[in-house]
Amino acid sequence: MSNDPGRKDKARAAGFPRRDFLAGAAALAAAGAAAAGDEPKAGPKAEPAGQPLPTIQLGKHRISRLVVGSNPLLGYSYLGHHTDQHMREYFTAERTVEFLLRCEREGITCHQSASPQRQAPILKAAREKGSKMSLILLHSGRAAIKGDAALVQPIAMVHHGGATDRCFRENRSGEVRDYVKAVHDAGLLAGVSAHNPDCIKRIADEGWEVDFFITCFYYLTRRDAPACKEEIAALPTLDIAYPFYKNDPAVMTAVVRQVKQPCLGFKILAAGRRCESQPGVREAFRYAFANIKPTDGVIVGMYPRFFDEVRANAQYAREFGAIKT
Repeated sequence: MSNDPGRKDKARAAGFPRRDFLAGAAALAAAGAAAAGDEPKAGPKAEPAGQPLPTIQLGKHRISRLVVGSNPLLGYSYLGHHTDQHMREYFTAERTVEFLLRCEREGITCHQSASPQRQAPILKAAREKGSKMSLILLHSGRAAIKGDAALVQPIAMVHHGGATDRCFRENRSGEVRDYVKAVHDAGLLAGVSAHNPDCIKRIADEGWEVDFFITCFYYLTRRDAPACKEEIAALPTLDIAYPFYKNDPAVMTAVVRQVKQPCLGFKILAAGRRCESQPGVREAFRYAFANIKPTDGVIVGMYPRFFDEVRANAQYAREFGAIKT
């Protein structure tokens, strides 16, 4: 370790308390070790099973109110190319299988994923190791419904949120409704995902036969809507890469509470932007469960490279997701 007497003062001058400076240095050292193939030790592989999580009903299926998402597994960080690559390098096929089994040991009984061809071997390997985790498949394209359903065996298929927003924006909402019908014809639960709360409201108002919704806490496709260009310039944002507007969760959760169908809220952590501290993560979980219906849940992606996010998030779901009777 350096004995430079000015190092402490330099850290303070840069605006970093000493303990934060040292914590940051330790994190960088861990990242360097992982990149070199020498990852920090994570303790015993066989953790004791966690306590059961609160559950909700989705059709005939009972699933945990905390659903594990797939963006980190697929390398979609919403934080830029370098972080995407970081996630892809970490989540090898073997690590992804073990990660899903780890989630299940912690009481998470449902996984939301996309990219069925890419995920099929991983899901097969997890099931061969005893996984009973249910799968919700985020998807689009009627022609591929039966083939992709046979490949990964989901309990439900959900029209992708970005595609939903685009179809409604371009007056092609009928394509989404036809997709829902085709999923039902295949014998599966059918859902619709959206970033734009107005899509969810319109589907509910028109009485579509949708089993559930997947609802983004942030209207990320706002910048593609011509009517929102002035609004984008005027609203306060979190100022990182994507338009994560601070008031968006209140707008979407108000819609979630109005619709009768179960909803699964996603991006409750603003794609990592609310993960600077565990108190911040805990508050995001508290807010989410306090502002959705008792029949709703949340989808959360996890990246446990440096911290046991699985156990922490499961604990927050137990703390705030318990349904009061």
